[in-house]
Amino acid sequence: MDHGHGGMDMPSDGPKCNMNMLFTWDTTNLCIIFPQWRIYSTFSLFMSLIGVIVLTAGYEFVRDMSRRFEASSAEYMNKLPRKSAGEAEKRQKLIKAVLYAVQVFYSFFIMLLFMTYNGWIMLSVAVGAFVGYLAFGNSSPTKSVACH
Repeated sequence: MDHGHGGMDMPSDGPKCNMNMLFTWDTTNLCIIFPQWRIYSTFSLFMSLIGVIVLTAGYEFVRDMSRRFEASSAEYMNKLPRKSAGEAEKRQKLIKAVLYAVQVFYSFFIMLLFMTYNGWIMLSVAVGAFVGYLAFGNSSPTKSVACH
């Protein structure tokens, strides 16, 4: 069946992203989340692994910010008179909802990194979680190990 190409081969845009659905250590044509984030060399792999570590550690920073805001919010609300607490409570709930949405988005982004099924990327996610917990984890690590 002719699909309107006139029997001509379509021009290639270069190497395509390699999408694995099985665990692998191979980085040939590995794209990480976006086609523009492609591994071309050992250097690009190294820089990408560092980037994944920083991104994953950043998730712990966002969680820590959220926990700190909740603690200071509760303290602030306890100091307010009952009459004026209503408006402040609405504003703080909105901020908490925004922080929660950022955490959920961030956690699913990390899940997509892990779902490259590439061992190097998976290890970088784990190292980033380790580094992030050391730097920002002031609570139990079992509080939120799931995607969100």
